[in-house]
Amino acid sequence: MTPDRQLAVAVVGAGAFGRNHARVYHELHKRGEPVELAAIVDADSARAQALAAQFGARAFRSVDEMLDTAQVDAASVAVPTIHHLEVAKILLESGVDVLIEKPLASSLDEADELIRAARNHQRIAQAGHLERFNPAVRATVPLVTQPMFFEVHRLSPFGPRALDVDVVLDLMIHDLDIVLSFVNSPVREVRAVGLPILSEKVDIANVRMEFDSGCVANFTASRVSTERVRKLRFFQPRQYVSVDYSRQDVIMITVDSPAGGGDQDARQSGFHLQDIQRAIAATAKKAMGIPPQFKIDKPRVEQEEPLQAELRSFLDSVRRRTPPVVSLEDGRRALAAALQILEAIREHAERAKLIW
Repeated sequence: MTPDRQLAVAVVGAGAFGRNHARVYHELHKRGEPVELAAIVDADSARAQALAAQFGARAFRSVDEMLDTAQVDAASVAVPTIHHLEVAKILLESGVDVLIEKPLASSLDEADELIRAARNHQRIAQAGHLERFNPAVRATVPLVTQPMFFEVHRLSPFGPRALDVDVVLDLMIHDLDIVLSFVNSPVREVRAVGLPILSEKVDIANVRMEFDSGCVANFTASRVSTERVRKLRFFQPRQYVSVDYSRQDVIMITVDSPAGGGDQDARQSGFHLQDIQRAIAATAKKAMGIPPQFKIDKPRVEQEEPLQAELRSFLDSVRRRTPPVVSLEDGRRALAAALQILEAIREHAERAKLIW
C-alpha cells in the first residue's frame, strides 16, 4: 500500500467517542489528507443517519450490513466495551484494520482473542489510548530516565458517559497506560480503595502501585469531582517532571551538578549572554523561593488535538503496514493493571465491610 493512498474509513458506534472520531476523520479529509469517512455504523438507525448526514457518510445498522455494501480499509471501534471483541473480530476477519477504543476488552481472555485475530489475519490493530498522543506526553518521553515516584490525578465532574464501566476502566486506565510505558517494569504490588458515589460502579478510586524496579505510583481518579484535573508528576534522580494533560504543558526541574561544571572554561573567556540569562533566572528563582541550584526547563510542546494525532498515526500505520504506536499488547497490559486494581478494591471493600 502506497503511503499516500486514499483510505476509506468507518466509525462503528455513534456515541460520544464515535462522534469525535467521525469529526476528526472528516476534518482530516477537508485538510486534503488522503482519507474519506465512508460509513457510520450504529444499532440506533436514527443516530447513525444523523451522524452520517453531518459528515457526508453512509449509515448502517450493523457491521455485516456495511461490509455487504461498502468497501472500507480501516475502522474505529467505539461501541461499548462489552461489544469490542464481537465487532472487531468481524472487521479483522474481513480484512479491515482497526483502532479499538479503550479499554481494549472486558477481560484478558477477550483481549488475547483480539490479539490472535489481528495476528492471524495480518491486520493493523491499535489500542485507543489517547493520552499517548497528547503533545505534552510526547514531549515528556525523551525526558524519562529512571522514574521512581509518580503522583497522578484525573478528576472529572459527573456525567452520564461511560457508566457501564468503573472509573478505573473509564478514566484511570489512561494514566495506567502512560505510567506503564514510562516505567517499563512488571507490577509487584497493588493496594487500592474505591467507592461508588453516584452510580452502581466505582466512581472514585485511589491506588498505590509498586513495580519490580522499585518505582511507586499513586493514582487518584474521580468522576464525581467539582473540577476537571488532568495532571501527572514524577520524580527521578536529580529531576522532577510535571505534565498537565489539559494545558499540554511540561515543566522539568533539575538539580544542578556541583559547582565547576563543564562550562567553566567558557565563562573564563568573558561575560556572555548565558551569564545574563543565568543571573535573570537566579533572580526569578529567589523571588519565587526556589533554591538557586534548581534549573527549570519548559520543553517545547507542539500543540495538537490528541485525537487528531492518534488517528493520523493510525492511518499512517495502515498505509505503511507498520506496527502502531500503541499495540493491542499495550492495551492488554493496561487492562491487566486496571483489572488487578479492581480486584484490590473488591478485597479492600470486603476487609472494611463496606456494603454497596
